Amino acid sequence: MRTNRAPDRPVPLVDEHAHAWTPAAARNRFRAGLSGPTAGVAAGHTQANLIAVPADWAYDMLLFCQRNPKPCPVLDVTDAGSVSTVLAPGADLRTDLPRYRVWRDGELVEEPADARAFWRDDLVSFLLGCSFTFEWALAAAGVPIRHVEQGRNVPMYVTGRQCRPAGRLRGPMVVSMRPVPPQHLRAAIRESGLLPAVHGGPVHCGDPAALGIKDLGRPDFGDPVDAAPDDIPVFWACGVTPQAAVMASRPPFAITHVPGHMFLTDARDEQYRVAGVD
Repeated sequence: MRTNRAPDRPVPLVDEHAHAWTPAAARNRFRAGLSGPTAGVAAGHTQANLIAVPADWAYDMLLFCQRNPKPCPVLDVTDAGSVSTVLAPGADLRTDLPRYRVWRDGELVEEPADARAFWRDDLVSFLLGCSFTFEWALAAAGVPIRHVEQGRNVPMYVTGRQCRPAGRLRGPMVVSMRPVPPQHLRAAIRESGLLPAVHGGPVHCGDPAALGIKDLGRPDFGDPVDAAPDDIPVFWACGVTPQAAVMASRPPFAITHVPGHMFLTDARDEQYRVAGVD
């Protein structure tokens, strides 16, 4: 499977003050042409992955998400042809993400900042939970977020774990990785586990080889991050998984976000937080 290897230089975050933006302000900036990873943007608001497929593939995608809820937690599904979502009234899914990917027959053909020229009237959009959402809970619990500290996109890896197939869709699970100091591991697991709608707790902690990952320094998407000597690599299921399914299953057409360049919703993180037990 062809993936996009990380660039030689880290991709900077969009703005050092972006944590204080409202989701609407972030979307307006992206619509005007600002681009970059959205980790740390609009504190306290839910971020979402995007995949839009032709209507005759929508049931397969819905079934794929239902069968693989850890990497593909569904927050909203639009009507065919709709460019709006209840998660952000007034937003336009064709323009309000920092950058898009256009796929034809499983091949990446464009990465535009505006998808209007590529959008089709038969597209059904799926908005899936994103782990950037729970990073605020991790930070509040004292867990360092290395990629944010270093101004980088989160590293993401294609694993050797296959998702459960659904109709014509199949493919491996993708994970995001955050190095976590041992003393913060319990908090990282607890806090992310309280947000199952944005991937929930980790799928693996420790040796990346157990997931079929050969080199943490060469992520398939995003940027490598520098870990402290005693940090433990912690892996969460990732909403880029549908893009891996597109590459493996080769539907005739799809539009997605660029990994790490998410849709900012108006929803608050608390809406998706479940009750914990102390």
